Amino acid sequence: MSFSLTFKRLTLFNKIVKLNNSGFFRKYSSFTDSNFTGDLPTSSEKTKWTKHSVRLGAIARKRGMSALWDEWGVRHPVTILQLDKVQVVQIKKNSKYVKPPLVAVQIGCTEKKVKGFTRPLLGHFRKAGVSPKKKLLEFHVTPDAVLSVGTEIKAAHFVPGQYVDVTAPSIGKGFAGVMKRWNFRGLPASHGTSLTHRSAGSTGQNQDPGKVFKGKKMAGRLGGNSATVLNLKVLKIDNVLNLVYVKGGVPGFDDQYVKIRDAIKKPGGKCFPSDCIPPPFPTIDPEIANNMPRELMAKTGGVDPFMSKEV
Repeated sequence: MSFSLTFKRLTLFNKIVKLNNSGFFRKYSSFTDSNFTGDLPTSSEKTKWTKHSVRLGAIARKRGMSALWDEWGVRHPVTILQLDKVQVVQIKKNSKYVKPPLVAVQIGCTEKKVKGFTRPLLGHFRKAGVSPKKKLLEFHVTPDAVLSVGTEIKAAHFVPGQYVDVTAPSIGKGFAGVMKRWNFRGLPASHGTSLTHRSAGSTGQNQDPGKVFKGKKMAGRLGGNSATVLNLKVLKIDNVLNLVYVKGGVPGFDDQYVKIRDAIKKPGGKCFPSDCIPPPFPTIDPEIANNMPRELMAKTGGVDPFMSKEV
């Protein structure tokens, strides 16, 4: 038994020596934290925004819900989204999964230690010159909205008063019945109904067709699917903490990664307030963002809703 263990250890030692002599360890010894702190490439040249331009979105982390009061004193429930070190990682041109003339741009969010990544993924970040990111997503933009690799996307990329779409996995609720999952009314509460008040009832027909059709609404797993909320208004941004306050609720639990983009059902200038056209394009200039006030809040406008109507 001891001879067998000694032989295995000797064989393993010989393999390590061969790898070391071949330069295998020297090849991958450069994957350290210091390799991801180099100079970032410069931003792409500025282009003019048009009503057909599709800007880049962002990845944010849902920090929870709060409330804001507008200039009239009306309370609005808001969801706080934070952009945590969001950078452009890769530009995919001529991708077969992108409809021309759009270009696929990959962005990353939230830095993570190097030891948690595989070598191919570390090489992907090292080629881009950015620190390893915990979350990666892809956006399809027009060629005039493409940003150079390494460009950081800040909260000022979005304008107070504009509309955005937010996508995130919904909260998983486990196995649920038809009343909770599909809003069935259930069976009668009395008149002979026993122990089946919350059941689905009949799910099929007679001998013809003699089966249950596919897609029938039945009990099953509820939640945990990607959900998108359209046309959420940006009420406030915080340029120091990179926070975006959107009106209403957002799918997912707290600390969930969400995807933010300009509202697709409000094309052109309909997505932005009239005093913010053109929007920051392709993104906000870092010098302008540093000189902006910490907090910018959208104005509701109109008349005071608490004033009594004159007869």
